[in-house]
Amino acid sequence: MSSRNQEHGRTALASSQDLSARFEQEFGGAPDGIWQAPGRVNLIGEHTDYNEGFVLPFAIDRTARVAVAARRDATVRLLSTYGDQGVVTTTLDALQPGTAKGWTKYPLGVLWALRERGIAVPGVDLLLDSNVPLGAGLSSSHAIECAVITALNDITGAGLEAQEMVLATQRAENAFVGAPTGIMDQSASLRGSKGHAVFLDCRDQTASLVPFETEPAGLVLLVIDTKVSHSHADGGYASRRASCELGAEVLGVRALRDVEVADLAEAGALLDEVTFRRVRHVVTENDRVLQTVELLGGPGPAAIGPLLDASHASMRDDFEISCPELDLAVDASRANGAIGARMTGGGFGGAAIALTPADSEQKVRDAVAKAFAEAGFKAPEIFTVSPAAGAMRIA
Repeated sequence: MSSRNQEHGRTALASSQDLSARFEQEFGGAPDGIWQAPGRVNLIGEHTDYNEGFVLPFAIDRTARVAVAARRDATVRLLSTYGDQGVVTTTLDALQPGTAKGWTKYPLGVLWALRERGIAVPGVDLLLDSNVPLGAGLSSSHAIECAVITALNDITGAGLEAQEMVLATQRAENAFVGAPTGIMDQSASLRGSKGHAVFLDCRDQTASLVPFETEPAGLVLLVIDTKVSHSHADGGYASRRASCELGAEVLGVRALRDVEVADLAEAGALLDEVTFRRVRHVVTENDRVLQTVELLGGPGPAAIGPLLDASHASMRDDFEISCPELDLAVDASRANGAIGARMTGGGFGGAAIALTPADSEQKVRDAVAKAFAEAGFKAPEIFTVSPAAGAMRIA
């Protein structure tokens, strides 16, 4: 499959049989198994995870799959079903932070992080297939990492619990890839459940499943991939995290999780204007997550629209991580029937979500596409997602 086609997304994955056949063709033997892990949409709770706060993501029905076989030596061979990179070959001993390129840094980072934990990881042959859109803020990278760590946990018999795999993949992201991300994406991918969102306390990794089914409520959740690519390894994400750490230090708290909405008036007198706005976003976003969880447990998803809208406004104005394409996607969705919309993911591009009555879905799709065309933006990809199961072995 061409990299161009992957850029524009696809809904179909190779079957397990076809992936096994391709693996055998490329590597000369059958895989030990095939594992998959989903991408995620964050329903609400952005940039709260590394502030030890609350998030509410869910695993989606777009996944990364890996066929993997352990080797008897320290060689690592990697191949993707899309793009033109060909087989990438390295060794376990050659793995060093910052040296891997492209998609390979995600599986290689997991190998490195597991070895760092003292787990006897063998060399592997690995074939990747994925239909999680790249750069859309749906966590395509973490889907790869979670599929790989699930495979290696099985192959090595390491017996890691979900929480330990979350921390190992975070270590791979932070130290090997160089992206200062939190634990939300891995937690959704590893702990997701069909028909539910994952309510995660990022301080202690306590997680509970919250019902989130749109169809019974007469709703759909649209993802609007703006095609504005982003990268967590870029400076915008790191600078926002640094502002949050500065805010916590000045306010004398362990993390911004410990600041309440009622404390913001006092905080405004202690912080510079930019740092205060960064802090205000995190504090109010935590509160919005808690409100959303409460509403989903009561009146249901039709009641959460205003919280999605408020979240986007906060990210646009206080955290300043939106972009014209994301704002247009949100505004056009809301003007044409969506009951709530927000950007999702780390920001600076990627995707927006729009919670929409099913009978308004086509109107919203058409309006967003028209608005992008009139603005001279690249045509967005628009599709629906549903809460799906987490990482697992499938063959």
